Amino acid sequence: MVVGYAAAVIRLVATDLDGTLLCGDGTLSPRTLRALGRVADAGAEVVLVTARPPRFVDALAERFGLSGTALCSNGALVYDITSRTVLTARTLPVESARRTARTLSVLLPGVEFAIETGHKVVFTPGFRVPMPEDASAQFAVSGVEELWSADVPIVKLLARSTRFDADAMLTAAREAAGALARFTHSGGTGLLEISAPGVTKAAALATHCRDRAITAAEVVAFGDMPNDLDVLRWAGAGYAVANAHPDVLAAVPRHTTSNDEHGVATVLERHFG
Repeated sequence: MVVGYAAAVIRLVATDLDGTLLCGDGTLSPRTLRALGRVADAGAEVVLVTARPPRFVDALAERFGLSGTALCSNGALVYDITSRTVLTARTLPVESARRTARTLSVLLPGVEFAIETGHKVVFTPGFRVPMPEDASAQFAVSGVEELWSADVPIVKLLARSTRFDADAMLTAAREAAGALARFTHSGGTGLLEISAPGVTKAAALATHCRDRAITAAEVVAFGDMPNDLDVLRWAGAGYAVANAHPDVLAAVPRHTTSNDEHGVATVLERHFG
């Protein structure tokens, strides 16, 4: 069931990628592409708001002709898709990352770590990299201490466990180290995403909109995972797709059909024809 939203003007559409805009096979359906085209034809902006790094967005843009702005790595990077330029970056200080990793290593025995820079990922031996096709951007180190001497910007610290699920990891990490960093997850098994304090998708989107004199009431947003919740709550209308995390479905009153049933397009077609 799609719950409607009566807005006088929609000036911006903010959407997550995996599990939301993208089908389960990682593609954009022709129907979704047509709907995005109608948004652009109406003079509104589409902003991708994703946990993914710029290199993932680049591959998607090349394949499907996307342009505009992407708020990558849960809002840590503002990325211009057309020029392939990082416009702003909010990174996690090395010492904060080190202290966070030490805390999590005690809290979650066996946890492994990786650093996401936006353009590459540096990881410890036991960390299973989620994108095997992205091999040219993957660099292994011998142990966690070598991460801190890698001399790379820490856009996200990633913590992976085969023993704990992501929800349990998130609760424990926030309680034990919430002052050191911002914790969230975007699905998957036992993968925690860690950013600098204050970095959220909603904060990045709010800044983007403020710079363009766009109000929250003029924004429609879509998402499926806990890292999307702040955006869905901030926007004038936030929609959870039917396949969303149970916490998201419970927290967000507006729902649309699943990603494989073109949930984003279903809503956009109602507003943009």
